[in-house]
Amino acid sequence: MKVGILGGGQLGRMLLQAAANYTVETHVLENDEHCPAAHLCHHFTKGDITDFDTVYSFGKGLDAITIEIEAVNVDALEKLQAEGVKVYPHPSAIRIIKNKVVQKEFYKTNGIPSSDFKVTNSKSEVLDHLDFLPAVHKIGEGGYDGKGVQIINDQFDADKAFDAPSVLEKKVRIKKEIAMIVAMNDKGETALFPASEMMVNPVLNLLDYQVSPAILQDKVLWVVEAVAIKLVKALNSPGLFAVEMFIDEKDEVWVNETAPRVHNSGHHTIEANYCSQYDMLWRIMLQYPLGNTDAILPAAIVNIIGAEGFSGNAVYEGLDEVLKIENAFVHLYGKTITKPGRKMGHVTIIHKDYQDLTHKANKIKNLLRVIS
Repeated sequence: MKVGILGGGQLGRMLLQAAANYTVETHVLENDEHCPAAHLCHHFTKGDITDFDTVYSFGKGLDAITIEIEAVNVDALEKLQAEGVKVYPHPSAIRIIKNKVVQKEFYKTNGIPSSDFKVTNSKSEVLDHLDFLPAVHKIGEGGYDGKGVQIINDQFDADKAFDAPSVLEKKVRIKKEIAMIVAMNDKGETALFPASEMMVNPVLNLLDYQVSPAILQDKVLWVVEAVAIKLVKALNSPGLFAVEMFIDEKDEVWVNETAPRVHNSGHHTIEANYCSQYDMLWRIMLQYPLGNTDAILPAAIVNIIGAEGFSGNAVYEGLDEVLKIENAFVHLYGKTITKPGRKMGHVTIIHKDYQDLTHKANKIKNLLRVIS
């Protein structure tokens, strides 16, 4: 079976590492021949994943195709699907999710709990909604890894708002940030990975570290799981989906965003779960039974981020000390150049004791720096 991946970053790299367990011929399309996934696939094609002709030409000889990022040419994927190539997830789901405005309107139409919002097409329209503040402003397309997101508390912030189609979301008083990874196969059967709690860096707006399974009251967990399943069923597409949610101070659950692919919040599943999120996506694409998502042990993830003030060839300061930590698994993404805030890898820690997990996560954060 010939399977293609649009995008060759760290997620594509880990997806290809999991492919070693299956009989599959892998193809990657990416505009950088030095990307993390380039040397792991059977066939690499250099090209633009947003260009119709490039994506269509890449995919027309494949049996199936998936994505590692939403910024792809959906029109080409629709044509490929019409001609018999299996696309995971369906182009219709990617089209909904890749645009934050369309995504929010989809939640509203399908009764998915999500914070109130206004659609803005220019900065002047944000200034028309000062009575709606405080709010979070998200650019419609092109945002990724914390980019394209603004916190707008007052007119001073609004003066620097995106001057492009965006969504202005009412700010939620957050108690916890939760991620749920949901798998659905072509038969409509679903599997849920245990919820993860995310601790976000307020400056970079990136995941700082996370713990899974999240510690939640049963009644809250049931709502989290029910909302995630309802959302994926509404998308009506096989694939793997990461549903990011907020739990507010009243224990109400609100969907923040959805990713139609393997996700950073599921990195820990490589070591911590019987079936990883990457194995699960291969099972879906190859028409195998869904895997066992149970946790083997609780886990924490620490992102390895490029340090402030350093740009250039990456040097991993403190790596030897981290490698000495028991039950810590280091994943470097093969990126040779670092810059402030760039994700360069992650470390997964597994342990039965949550206090030990958070202790080691903080220790690793202080030990490991990416400099140049």
